[in-house]
Amino acid sequence: MPYLVECLASVERQTLDPARVEVIAVDDGSTDGTGECLEEFAARAAMPVTVIHQENSGGPSGPRNVGLGKAAGRYVFFLDADDRLGPEALERMVAMADKNNTDVVLGKVEGINRKPPKSMWHKTLDRTDVFSSNIKFTLSAQKLFRRALLEQHGMRFDESLWTGEDALFTMEAYLRADGVSVVADYPCYYLVGREDGKHVTKTGSYTLRFDSARALMNLIADMVPAGPRRDTLMVRPFLVTLLPQFGPKFLKDSEEVRRHKMELAQPLMDTHWNPEVARRLRVHERLRLHLVAVQRPALLVDVIEFVRAKKQASALLEKRGTHVYLVYPHFRAKTAGIPDWIYLAEPREARAVEGYREEAANTFLRRALRRMRRTLPTRGVKAAAV
Repeated sequence: MPYLVECLASVERQTLDPARVEVIAVDDGSTDGTGECLEEFAARAAMPVTVIHQENSGGPSGPRNVGLGKAAGRYVFFLDADDRLGPEALERMVAMADKNNTDVVLGKVEGINRKPPKSMWHKTLDRTDVFSSNIKFTLSAQKLFRRALLEQHGMRFDESLWTGEDALFTMEAYLRADGVSVVADYPCYYLVGREDGKHVTKTGSYTLRFDSARALMNLIADMVPAGPRRDTLMVRPFLVTLLPQFGPKFLKDSEEVRRHKMELAQPLMDTHWNPEVARRLRVHERLRLHLVAVQRPALLVDVIEFVRAKKQASALLEKRGTHVYLVYPHFRAKTAGIPDWIYLAEPREARAVEGYREEAANTFLRRALRRMRRTLPTRGVKAAAV
């Protein structure tokens, strides 16, 4: 409350026939009048509404699982109480799933006082998958899921996680789905920024973020064989979940917290970080994670300060313009011992540098990667750099 009022109003405004909709609302021990509001909604709504009251569980996983256990429809959609739906959202998403026989449908997300994910909404896609699109960068639970898929695989939200439980659930659904659809031409979901800032994803101890990263990395490793497809997916937990712990907030951390973060990251880097994941990142992202992998916090602080100051790394062109090195801190410093390839820009970054020769670079890059694979041990970057 009071966000719930507008949330429920957006459900009542749905253009999908109310007879085709069931609402299951879980009052997870609220003390702000939510329970009474839900009962009033159930009494007046045109569609059937079930209200479940329970003691507070402390997180979203338990209530979602309770609701999922009661669901009887062909599809389920998880709507957070402080967000809202576009009027045609359910109608469009259900039609998309029915038309293409896909198991998951993403509806375009727009933000209200909050930044939504953007990279996956460039084009409506009747059928895609997690490997050939950017949907891996939206792992919130606010998707349309075919219930038969969830029941077939016994999928539920992990109640041991206090954040990131939706990423685990949605990634598994992507990987198990017989096709995913994207509705990009209509705002289906409005992500609302609360004035009190009390979003679950923005609260809680930093240790929870490492728990979330570990769970998602392990899921990907368990479900996807080693190789380019796994490496592509691993970018998401490294970039979205782990890397922010080694951004500007790291500069404000105490020495004790810094040491603890490095300790928590170590097994994740040893197990899942490798050159193929690294090269899929921008240079400053790759550099920071490399320094985490080799446990060099002092050098890491220098790089974070450089990036936070929004300094532009100078570009060094070599090998007739086919190699572009971005000169971030400690580039070719003997005392640092950081391999040159960490600073080597991939084409998406190098194209911005005048004089870069991309076509010729592709040949050099393929040769360099082959040499790198031969010289680096399978456990990853850290062992090679020490």
